[in-house]
Amino acid sequence: MVQTYTSPIRVYKTPFEFVMAAYEKRFPTCKMIPIFVGSEITSEITSEDKAVTVIERRCKLNVDAPYLLRKIAGVEFVYFIQKNTLDRRRRTLVIEAWNESFASRLVIRETCKYSVHPDNDDWTCFEQDAHLEIKSFFGFENAVEKLAIKQYMANIVKGKEVIDHYIQELIDEGVTHIPRFVPTGITEDSALDQSGIEDEITLSSLNHMALGATASSMTMDKRIHRDSLYKLDADYIHRCLGDLDPVEESRIVELKQWLQEHHKEKIPSDAHLLRFLRARGFNVEKGREMLCRSLIWRKQHQIDRLLKSWHPPDVLKTFFPGGWMDGYDDGGRPVFVLRLGNLDVKGVLRSIGVDGMLKLAITICEEGLVKCEEATRVQQRPVSYWACIFDLEGLSMRHLWRPGLKVLYRIIEVFEANYPETMGRVFLVRCPRVFPILWTLVSPFIDENTRKKFIIYGGEDHQQPEGGLTEYLDGKSIPKFLGGDAECGFPEGGIIPRSHYLPDDLAEMESGIDSISINSESLYQSVSLIKDSYHEVPVIVHDAGTVITYDFDVCKGDCIFTVLFTTSAVKIPSSTPPASPALQTSISVIHPDLKLKEVVRPIPCSDGSSEQVSVCEQSNKLTRGNTLTEDT
Repeated sequence: MVQTYTSPIRVYKTPFEFVMAAYEKRFPTCKMIPIFVGSEITSEITSEDKAVTVIERRCKLNVDAPYLLRKIAGVEFVYFIQKNTLDRRRRTLVIEAWNESFASRLVIRETCKYSVHPDNDDWTCFEQDAHLEIKSFFGFENAVEKLAIKQYMANIVKGKEVIDHYIQELIDEGVTHIPRFVPTGITEDSALDQSGIEDEITLSSLNHMALGATASSMTMDKRIHRDSLYKLDADYIHRCLGDLDPVEESRIVELKQWLQEHHKEKIPSDAHLLRFLRARGFNVEKGREMLCRSLIWRKQHQIDRLLKSWHPPDVLKTFFPGGWMDGYDDGGRPVFVLRLGNLDVKGVLRSIGVDGMLKLAITICEEGLVKCEEATRVQQRPVSYWACIFDLEGLSMRHLWRPGLKVLYRIIEVFEANYPETMGRVFLVRCPRVFPILWTLVSPFIDENTRKKFIIYGGEDHQQPEGGLTEYLDGKSIPKFLGGDAECGFPEGGIIPRSHYLPDDLAEMESGIDSISINSESLYQSVSLIKDSYHEVPVIVHDAGTVITYDFDVCKGDCIFTVLFTTSAVKIPSSTPPASPALQTSISVIHPDLKLKEVVRPIPCSDGSSEQVSVCEQSNKLTRGNTLTEDT
């Protein structure tokens, strides 16, 4: 059992030296942390110039564990070793802690760091990493894991409060300024003037890593500061992502870190990452897998270009009874309204086809994401969801047309896989008698968490003063046809004339639903490989100076990518030959006479990674007619 925690950056708007003075007041005991019984210094070493001090403490904790577990463990207290490395010149404090008790049964390691804020010299940053591994514990491994996580998370929440408390205590004692470290024989003013020269390397590292250089080994430094780009500020999280508990904060930091290290393309927004984590209960592995599949889907179908490249056909502008309202619901969410009962499902499907229906649904979802971002900016608070009102008046058996239902299932499938946690609330109003049949057919395909957000009204119940729409939306956000004051800028719907129908055969249209292609111009192809098999793409180079670029994503599993070339003549009928199917033997084994040579070193590609590789024929002295083979 292994658990990890990576904190966002927490900022104290107080100089580093002041924070250090507050930190020291926590020892030898801290009344604000009841489980921290006491500590004793076991060693203390200070450098000759007094700039660096290393203190090691033995800390005594009274863990709130069940009586039975205490009895089996045979201990009353748990002991930890804490090593603090304070570099006054570089203004950093690195804290390393590990368990002394039960060291053979479980491993608990924590690394914290205080450093100067990269953008404000008078602010202090704090970050924290932790690792828990339970090897064995008398058969109580699960109980110990839950207990450890519970205690640790409680201390994280308390940690910032403790420092803030002691900072205020210093101020109450009349302490308003603590001077910076000054080497012997140098005044504080001159030390500040010379800091740019003395700490040139340190400041360069600070700018590069965003949080300063560490005072301990570079190995630990790399572990703490793998890449500053994935770091998130706690205040930013609260302001832009909402109130997350420490575990949730840690998971989004971990996911962003993984993407920074493995995903070569643009990383999605933090709000986008949060949606996928929420959809998978903040399980990083499951959330990452879901996100990577969605990113590949977006890339393959060029979804980011859809809002600009696809324009609704005239038939939708005339007959599609849905659109976005100008107002918001009581949670500040954008509101989309669809008069489903007035929608001619067969007419729309026969007029724009399956592909058009899916593009319409995706466009609405993409507009919803944009409107959530706009609402976040306008309201100065995180808005991650939108609300939907479906007016079902007029719903009848004609809406249960089989091809239409199959398209609806496909749309729900795409929505659940690529737009998770975007539906904040769904109002089904004026539900007719046929509604239970439709709900029975559709509800199994809707995620359970999403189903809980449905509010269903029969008849005119939505107009009731208590529990009606007005309880959730302002009258200006409720359409007039539902008893509100809002004008709707979209059509009323109705039967679409046959003159708008496409000539496609109904049977062909229905059979193609399961293989919908959102963008027929996609350059990407997919291949599935089993263990120890190969996928190879031969490419003939006709012109000197040719640059060949490979762009691919690994949906699931691990593989190795390489590029081979040969000057031997290869009998390939086309200048752009097709890729081979999955092979059990490499082409270099099948055709040893080709004398293939390696152009690109084998690149290990992990689950979910995105790779882009370019090869210039000049660097390999390739000539006209040579063949490059991509081997995966």
